[in-house]
Amino acid sequence: MESSRLARGTGRTYSGRVALIDRLGIRHMDGWIAFSALGLLVCSLVTLHQASRGAIPGSPDYYFQRQALYGLVGIVAMFAISKVDYSRFRELRVGIYTFLCASIFAVFAFGFAARGSTNSLELPFFTFQPAELGKLLLVLSLAGFVIDAARRGSEKGRTVRYLALGLAPTGLVLLQDLGTSLVFAAITIAIMVAAGVRWTHLAAIGAALAVFIATVLVLMPMAGAPVLKEYQQERLTSFLAPSSDIGDAGYQQNQAKVAAGSGGATGRGDQATQSRLGFVPERHTDFIFAVVAERYGFVGAALVLSLFALLFWRALRLMTLSKNFYGTLVAAGIAGAIMFQVFVNVGMNLGIMPITGIPLPLMSYGGSALIATFLMIGVLQSIHIESRAGQRGPRVH
Repeated sequence: MESSRLARGTGRTYSGRVALIDRLGIRHMDGWIAFSALGLLVCSLVTLHQASRGAIPGSPDYYFQRQALYGLVGIVAMFAISKVDYSRFRELRVGIYTFLCASIFAVFAFGFAARGSTNSLELPFFTFQPAELGKLLLVLSLAGFVIDAARRGSEKGRTVRYLALGLAPTGLVLLQDLGTSLVFAAITIAIMVAAGVRWTHLAAIGAALAVFIATVLVLMPMAGAPVLKEYQQERLTSFLAPSSDIGDAGYQQNQAKVAAGSGGATGRGDQATQSRLGFVPERHTDFIFAVVAERYGFVGAALVLSLFALLFWRALRLMTLSKNFYGTLVAAGIAGAIMFQVFVNVGMNLGIMPITGIPLPLMSYGGSALIATFLMIGVLQSIHIESRAGQRGPRVH
């Protein structure tokens, strides 16, 4: 009798927990995606707590506390958007695209300058960068336009249309932030590849891009009509010979390379003088990976990269599991956005890529970028949940 009452009591508790899990939608989420995203957030908080103490006089844990708050908001946003059927965004593609362009235009009228770029809006309680959210908005809208135009016109015409829709907001962002505009371009190419655009068309786009870069970095400055500002040109070219560049960009990469190289196998811990004493610039944002490599060595850097690899693998897997082609394109765009940022940022920290100001997703300090990335993770979770919904059969009790 007693054992029967205990069993019934345990059953009620278990059922209550199951009901809570079902209401939150946790049961059908991709656990590996959640694990990798939360793991990277924890790595970010640990690194910021150790490396940025004392950066703000009178508030030693400023960056750590604010990043924790941004992370909490991002997690809530991830859960919220994961409960929305991602296919609904396809129907809203025109409105999403319009809002994307309008928010970028708003920066020209109401934005303020920070770190050499005018890309933020000052809101009552926080600073918001529309281009960070714009990465997800571009993915959702462009994927919808690709589906809409899949059977219209010639292949060449469709390629031009996809490219124009992607490059229009890219060009607007380029006037505000070079690094973010590169991410927009990467999203466009990733979706076009997933959409099956001919490789010859992609090769032609690559050739045109090479000509454009040569024109911007070489021909226009030689003609006395530079397109980029002087500091932007230095950032893009300093990685070619950082030791010979004594300017700001060359100094940044040299210090980051020294920090990353001095970490060894297990890191220097509290003896990580490059980051602790402030020799590594922007150690809480652009160069946080160099801080990880110095403080925690190869082990810490490998852990961070492994979590990104896990996230990338699961995103690619969702491309095949998605219930429709729209989900495939969205997963491709999100995977392309995240991994392009990881590739460029880590390469920048190691001195093999130009300094573009691209943050390390889920690691670099910054509310707009962190929350926007968690929203992307939430959309991936929505794709996974909807794919599971189509496979679910009757439950056995």
